[in-house]
Amino acid sequence: MLTVISPAKSLDFEPVATSMTTPRFPDETAKLVTRARNLGLKDLRELMSISDKLARLNRDRFRDWHDAPEKPAVFAFAGDTYTGLDAATLTDDALRYAQNHLRILSGLYGLLRPLDALKPYRLEMGSRLSTRRGKDLYAFWGDRIAKVLNEDAAATGATHLLNCASQEYFGAVDRKALKLPVITPTFLEDKPSGPKQVSFFAKQARGAMARFVSDNRISDPADLKGFATGGYVWQDSPDDAPVFLRPDQASKAA
Repeated sequence: MLTVISPAKSLDFEPVATSMTTPRFPDETAKLVTRARNLGLKDLRELMSISDKLARLNRDRFRDWHDAPEKPAVFAFAGDTYTGLDAATLTDDALRYAQNHLRILSGLYGLLRPLDALKPYRLEMGSRLSTRRGKDLYAFWGDRIAKVLNEDAAATGATHLLNCASQEYFGAVDRKALKLPVITPTFLEDKPSGPKQVSFFAKQARGAMARFVSDNRISDPADLKGFATGGYVWQDSPDDAPVFLRPDQASKAA
């Protein structure tokens, strides 16, 4: 089973003593870096909806791209999903499995393996950065990401794709070009008014689900029903859209 997750806006570049692999889309990444480098501060601020301070930071990152530090992708991102994944505590065997079966969608890199060398950047997949290929990054990546996912599935024998990414990022996977059946889980809180998805908890759960797959070398979709991290319990639901429910965390805290 292949699993895809989204990156996070925040990055942590403290050194990590782990060997790195080379991202698969170096030419495409170079084109996007060149395109972004040619944007002014105002353009970057508007493109990314960020402050002047962050616009300057990202302008400098693109300007100094070739000299930027690198870190394995799975250890570089920080955020709710990566709190759930907790990559720093993966065993060596689980990390090796993740390198073959876990993929991180990226606006700048397209698709990353956990140990691919990542430089600090900010370019969300939903950014309307126009290129010769079209008006946004979805047009830029086209069917390239789906084709590499197909290749990875063939190489590993994966028969399904577990989608633990956000809608914004999974939209970059061309479903027509993708040959794998997609499984998209939903994580709900059992609130007094009825089951509800809470973004913060759902992001953590998606990361924890990716961790569950790597820890247990999940290959049969039916085994996903055993996911119980954080108190979630599988509900009677379709195989391609499994639902997991847990007690309302706000009520528990009270």
